[in-house]
Amino acid sequence: MSGAVPSDFGGAFKGRHVLVTGHTGFKGGWICHWLMQLGARVTGIALAPEPGPNLFETTGLEGDMDSRLIDIRDRDTLLEQAGDIDADLVIHMAAQPFVRRSYAEPAATFATNVSGTAHVLDLARDMPSLKAVVVVTSDKCYENNEWGWGYRENDPMGGSDPYSASKGATELVAQAYQRSFFNAEDGPQLATVRAGNVFGGGDWGDDRLVPDIVRATVAGQPVQIRNPSSIRPWQHVLEPLSGYLALAARLLSDGAGFAGPWNFGPDVSGTVNVRELAALMQDSWGAEGPKFEFGEADPNMHEAGILRLDSTKAQTQLGWRPQLELSGAVRMTVDWYRAHQAHENMKDFTLAQIAQYGALMSGTTQNTTSLAAQ
Repeated sequence: MSGAVPSDFGGAFKGRHVLVTGHTGFKGGWICHWLMQLGARVTGIALAPEPGPNLFETTGLEGDMDSRLIDIRDRDTLLEQAGDIDADLVIHMAAQPFVRRSYAEPAATFATNVSGTAHVLDLARDMPSLKAVVVVTSDKCYENNEWGWGYRENDPMGGSDPYSASKGATELVAQAYQRSFFNAEDGPQLATVRAGNVFGGGDWGDDRLVPDIVRATVAGQPVQIRNPSSIRPWQHVLEPLSGYLALAARLLSDGAGFAGPWNFGPDVSGTVNVRELAALMQDSWGAEGPKFEFGEADPNMHEAGILRLDSTKAQTQLGWRPQLELSGAVRMTVDWYRAHQAHENMKDFTLAQIAQYGALMSGTTQNTTSLAAQ
């Protein structure tokens, strides 16, 4: 069994050039801040952020990195406008991430998530300094059999809705590139990573539970909750990102033994239904917190009832562990949005939460129920 992951990831990213696709998005923004805090030089490729509030603009990320607005669906433009990028590490996060939008725009979802991934991997193949690629997909890449135990990395890919199927297909594309172009023992290595339902400060995505709760609460409106009985593996954004970085560090240092697929899901205690997560949000917010109205699922949209991940591989081979109890993850998220409402400096607040999560990783603090900027 590998030891615990060090909070500085063994210095693996200091002085490294890292390309992050999807840096204008929620998870992409957090990992860019973390990488720069670890001493990396970061370049980003993405579409412009979604209209309205977003982490990229709220934390001033554009001024801290080489940010390029390019549509990864357009291969020729991508290779033309990003062909000068020579990174040690590529973390591919750019995606169409919304299940409901995939029903409205199925072909566009496949174009971004499947063809876009191939285009990014073509870009990566031509980088002389490249050592590793991490392709981010989703727990929804698995063929969902509604069973009660967690999916493992060798379970079959599938998907009953366009989003899930696009993520299963993304995994197949990445595997094909790994076996065809990233297969030399001493050459660049490729891994794919799958996380659960991620939440945290700075997410304003449409049709996501936590942002929906925040929007309604700020507006003084009751929150409409569909599928209250659906069970999901909930986790704060820093949990899977710590896994992605731990894996990337090992790909950079040790190579081929760490290629292939990896799950980074929460402990069983973090796998609860929507109603329970909503109650935790209510508890964390207090008297002025959200009020809920529970509805029924849309019969025209398929969504899995039960979805769990088995992260034994990451725990045994990387020493990765979730650091936050679910109540602490929710508290941390509510703290972020409250700070935003209070017009605090959200770059400083975000970096403080990353630093405090790092303190949990290194064992210098044991408090997993409340992490706020000091």
